[in-house]
Parts: sequence; C-alpha cells; structure tokens
Amino acid sequence: QVQLVESGGGLVQPGGSLRLSCAASGIPFMIYPMDWYRQAPGKQRELIAGITAEGSPNYADSVKGRFTISRDNAKSAVYLQMNSLKPEDTAIYYCSTSIYWGQGTQVTVSS
Repeated sequence: QVQLVESGGGLVQPGGSLRLSCAASGIPFMIYPMDWYRQAPGKQRELIAGITAEGSPNYADSVKGRFTISRDNAKSAVYLQMNSLKPEDTAIYYCSTSIYWGQGTQVTVSS
C-alpha cells in the first residue's frame, strides 16, 4: 500500500518560515522523482518544486529563491523549506510522485 503523508503546515505571519515534510511508504522511494504542488482556493493545482531521484531541484518562478526542496532517501522523505512567506502562498500543499499523491497540508500566511 502506497502512502504519502504530508505534515508541517500551519498558520504563519508574512515573512515567516515553515518546513513541510512528506513521508513515503510502499514505494522504492530512492528511484522516484518527487514534486510539491499547491492549490489555492479557486485556483488550479500548481507545480512549485521538484527534485530528481539524483537530488537535482527545480522550482517555479513564483517560489524560486524562497523555497528549497530536499530529500532524504534513507528516511523516504522529501521536504520543502519555505522562507519569506507571502499571503499568496496560502494553499493546500501536496507531495506527489506524479502517480501517487498525499492528502495535503494546509499552509495559511496571514497577519
């Protein structure tokens, strides 16, 4: 049974930071590229960051320079460090292998 479980979301003030985690099970994690998506209310789901199986990251322009994706193959986990958060970063954040999806974690940026 494949599971992707996100955690680390919450309420943060503008300019603050959060670190999201995604724990994977039931897959040979180390061979999978991993992605972080987000979906804001009334908007389409957006790919914001990805990391190859070898560890090479890529980012959407909207988060480049503020967010950092990383992975720990020994823990079957992928992370998203989010700094300098803005109200427009408010969304549900999902990790994905493109085949499998987590349930999402809510991030709210508000004063």
